[in-house]
Amino acid sequence: MIASLKQSIKEKARQLGFILAGVTSPEPPSHYSNFEKWLAEGKHGTMNYLAEERSRIRRADPKQILPECKSILVLAMPYSPLREGTGMRVAAYALGNDYHEIIPPHLQQIVEFIEEQIGHPIPNRYYTDTGPILERDLAQRAGLGWIGKNSMLINPKAGSTFFLAEILLGIELEPDETIVTDHCGTCTRCITACPTQAILQDRTLDARRCISYLTIELKDDIPEELRPHMQDWVFGCDICQMACPWNRFSAPADPALEPTFRRAQGDIPTSDLTLSSVEFNQRFKHSPVKRAKRLGYLRNLAVAIGNNGNTSDLPLLEQAIQDNEPLVRKHAQWAKEKIQGRK
Repeated sequence: MIASLKQSIKEKARQLGFILAGVTSPEPPSHYSNFEKWLAEGKHGTMNYLAEERSRIRRADPKQILPECKSILVLAMPYSPLREGTGMRVAAYALGNDYHEIIPPHLQQIVEFIEEQIGHPIPNRYYTDTGPILERDLAQRAGLGWIGKNSMLINPKAGSTFFLAEILLGIELEPDETIVTDHCGTCTRCITACPTQAILQDRTLDARRCISYLTIELKDDIPEELRPHMQDWVFGCDICQMACPWNRFSAPADPALEPTFRRAQGDIPTSDLTLSSVEFNQRFKHSPVKRAKRLGYLRNLAVAIGNNGNTSDLPLLEQAIQDNEPLVRKHAQWAKEKIQGRK
């Protein structure tokens, strides 16, 4: 009964667009001590929510989230494949609609399916990139892949271009076999490719140097010494994933996460530097990019414009130097001086 139920759940997940599904126990994650060491060394930067005591207690033990938890279903849904971009770039995962809006309803459908199969409600809790859990650790344990040198979860048939989601369940399902082989081997392409040297030797990142962190999580000035290395990334970064040979096997994006309007070409126009708050909110209402807010987006765009070095963008920078936000003004001034220094 348990085996057939697990298979039915996985089949339902596939019907809903999840290309990978695995089950693990609610035992504490085996790499939690690595997480504590990472926090102690301050490599989480300004992401203080990660270091809060309540968050750490829950990451250390899934049963602190759901005491009745007996199994954890881990799922993966693919997003837009990686490709070389032109102009200002955003990470591939942000080219489509916000996965926080797309995936949770599917997780709820799976819970409802399970309850229909067993005939009664079950305790549950589900997340996609929002809960206090070490999701890649759980995903590895559930057999979805291994944690690569760039800290991404990699599957031998799907690469790493997918979102992870988890459902904590108050029913017992047989755990799947863990992938224990490290298929990265001696390859260090991701480490070499990272322009800010954010990837560390212990399969973690120094978030303070990561372009994704700098363009999304950091709310203050981007350190000047890192700005020239950020290239033309305006939101997130795909460099380490683009360097990974396993992403030759990336799965096509789920239709609900397909790239939308002009972001699909990766051509964020430099004229976005003049967006008002209302225009920004309208443009990115259903996009992950809204997380950066107008302030962060314009700050990032100014840096990317400075790195591209096109003198035709100087009038836009002059306008941005008059912006109401000091953060935008400072980064636009830096970009202007960088371009003029190239003349």
